[in-house]
Amino acid sequence: MTTGDSTQVTRRGVLGMFAASAVVAAPTYSNAAGFLRGAGDIRQIKIYSSRTGESLNTVYWIEGNYIKEALNEINKIMRDWRLNKVTQIDTRTVDIMAAALRVMDTTEPYTLLSGYRSPQTNAMLRSRSRGVARNSLHMKGQAADLRLKSRSVGQMSKAAIAMSAGGVGRYNGSNFVHMDCGPIRTWRG
Repeated sequence: MTTGDSTQVTRRGVLGMFAASAVVAAPTYSNAAGFLRGAGDIRQIKIYSSRTGESLNTVYWIEGNYIKEALNEINKIMRDWRLNKVTQIDTRTVDIMAAALRVMDTTEPYTLLSGYRSPQTNAMLRSRSRGVARNSLHMKGQAADLRLKSRSVGQMSKAAIAMSAGGVGRYNGSNFVHMDCGPIRTWRG
């Protein structure tokens, strides 16, 4: 961070300091919320559904309170688009997504590949791919498969792993990252 007598602050150094202080201050349920504390009194998420063409850019939390209407919009865009079924998306997953997006310092919305999956959709996908879990957290509204054009799978997975708040799957071949609010774990698909 410093070179000789002159002080040079790098973006990476600032993010590292921010990350270290946020982890210490993070609440017990999810370190992701600690990263969002630097966001002031609001939390925001940006999502584009590549399946439906819908976009969402919403503030979903203000001064310690989730905004019901914004959560309903999140539930809708993250629905099982194949059967048009909506469920309540776990706010811990939304917090992880928002915190990782903030750490990556991009204004680009996530491209959502998969949010909630009904048991029927999950079974259909499972019959076509070994990579779909039988008891997927997608069926509980606790997971999302995401992509960013401006960030690599490696960058996205590192940001999500830095949250120390859930599962992170890295799918290089399919160019997406899975984020969930389940137990802390990582894998490659």
